[in-house]
Amino acid sequence: MIPEFVKIAKPLWIDFDSETDVLYISFEKPQNADDSVMQDNILVHKRNGEVVGLTILNASKFK
Repeated sequence: MIPEFVKIAKPLWIDFDSETDVLYISFEKPQNADDSVMQDNILVHKRNGEVVGLTILNASKFK
């Protein structure tokens, strides 16, 4: 897993779309990121170099 997630201790915004099997996790109030990187069906969203959210594709199959 990406080490940046370990040091985050803030409120989370979580939403799951069961029709598309996508889990959205925001570490700040949801807003646009300026960079996104795909890694193993996980989109890591960054703003100013900091991770601000995740989008997990095929979330029900994620282990």
